[in-house]
Amino acid sequence: MTKRPFSAGTPVLTRDLLVLLAFTGWCLALPHYGSEFEVSMALTCLMYVALSSSWGLFCGSTRYLSLATSAFFGIGAYTSALTLDSLPWLASIALGAALAMGVAVVMGAAVLHLRGTYFAVLTFGMTELIRHAVTYFEKKVTGTVGRVLTVVPERDTIYLTVLALAVLAVLVSIVVRRSRFGLALAGIGADEQRAQTLGVNTRLVKILGFAITAGFAGAVGAAMAVRWTYIDPHTVFNPFIGFQTVLIALIGGAVTLWGPLIAAIVFSVLAETLRLQAPQVYMMSLGLLLILSVLYLPGGLASLRWSTMGGWWRDGYQWVRNGRNRERING
Repeated sequence: MTKRPFSAGTPVLTRDLLVLLAFTGWCLALPHYGSEFEVSMALTCLMYVALSSSWGLFCGSTRYLSLATSAFFGIGAYTSALTLDSLPWLASIALGAALAMGVAVVMGAAVLHLRGTYFAVLTFGMTELIRHAVTYFEKKVTGTVGRVLTVVPERDTIYLTVLALAVLAVLVSIVVRRSRFGLALAGIGADEQRAQTLGVNTRLVKILGFAITAGFAGAVGAAMAVRWTYIDPHTVFNPFIGFQTVLIALIGGAVTLWGPLIAAIVFSVLAETLRLQAPQVYMMSLGLLLILSVLYLPGGLASLRWSTMGGWWRDGYQWVRNGRNRERING
């Protein structure tokens, strides 16, 4: 009887699952001992964990920079606002995700043949098109702009739903990264033409990956819509939601599994402590973190190791030493 060979990826998978389990347990316990402010901050953190993790699943692997997150978020939010009176809570969440995925399939079929700046600009343009279309519909058909949410679940229901979406986004990332579909996404990011030559249906893979990202954004938007008692296109289709999702993923490490989660925690703390008291400092902090990560930590916060900091120390020491040597020669 032959033994099954031990997989080198098994310890890593076990570690990832244990970390995710510990994170889930801590988040489940938070509402029981945390204040309203702490729970609210955790809710924002979980929202961006789900958004940035799902964004990194597709965009980090394929190197496609999508700026359409706020469009899918807004579609989910409006779906929840329109259907929550007649549908159960989870059904509204599922419908918001399904509609966002449907829009993503149409959008992806139209623009996923482009790359780089062209793809980013077109996704942002389509986001603005959807926002203005919803605004026009509200003004001309309903006679008002915005929706008042009369049926709002309890705080714990919203919190547990967003937590489930965040955990599911990380879990899907773990599974996809170890699947043939994940290898196809990574192959597209490395060399799309070579992946196509090797038999990968790159068009279908890209559309499916884009739809998965949109589904999570739509579900999160549907769940977070009830956090406000009134929503309008400017609030839920706010481009800042998409931009911050991209920044969190890039600074944390879009290619990595835990980078978006780490960066989401950091950004949530910064947002709650600086955005209201010093919004300019908050925006400067975002830009500074992005610049530093691009220059000195291209792999994101998740790639930070003791060896990395040791390399920075050696480079800094060498720079100071060279400066002193130049002073002695000039002197």
